Amino acid sequence: MIYKRLLSFLALFLSYNVFSQSTLEAIEKGQDVNVLFRHEATFKIFAHTRGFGVGYRRAKHLTAKTKSLLEFEGMTLKHPKEIKVKSTEENAKRFVYGKINNVATFRVGTGIQNVIYKRSDRKSIEIRCSYVIGAALAVAKPYYVLVYRGIGPKRGPESVKYDAENFTQDSVVGKGPFINGLDEIKLYPGLHGKLNLSFEYAPYSYWVRAIETGVACDYYPKALPIMARNPAENLVVTFYVGFVFGKKWF
Repeated sequence: MIYKRLLSFLALFLSYNVFSQSTLEAIEKGQDVNVLFRHEATFKIFAHTRGFGVGYRRAKHLTAKTKSLLEFEGMTLKHPKEIKVKSTEENAKRFVYGKINNVATFRVGTGIQNVIYKRSDRKSIEIRCSYVIGAALAVAKPYYVLVYRGIGPKRGPESVKYDAENFTQDSVVGKGPFINGLDEIKLYPGLHGKLNLSFEYAPYSYWVRAIETGVACDYYPKALPIMARNPAENLVVTFYVGFVFGKKWF
């Protein structure tokens, strides 16, 4: 009985090695293989209704149609009323009138992805849906502008924090250097949730190529200020579309 079990285990081990080697050889030759890859790593570039972002995701199959997700994202966040203007001063540059903070948001979350329409062949499209929940962190840096200070020959532009009470559109001659205000950064921790649809079209089963679209919500207990004379925001809802690319392995 023991010998039979040992022989069975040895046969299974050898067949698995032969299968793995033949599969790897096929992949190295650029051939497609019809097997289930358990692990996946992808990058994402996306545009949303209030800016742009990038992301990284790790996925692992729980079943043939279900994956667990671990996701990291970073993105810019603008106010819907941001408009670049220019003063009447000579050599003036464009700036966002009324803006008080530059904001970037970082997210981390976990979730589940399910296949709702499985592709029949490599020329078709697979449709997946997923959800992610986790934490968000908004980083707000004061918005600096250039204004003229002094009189006569000494009159020149100076980079100062935007002040909605004292500055008019014509008193500002441009946007200040981004480095100004880095020592005044404020953090706004919050919660993050997202629902999306993914349309997978990769020509090989070990590639990931997909278009992803969905809606994301970020909630900040401490309201996030971006524009002067506009309410600070606790809830930020954005719609996005992005390109996902990466690879799969065993």
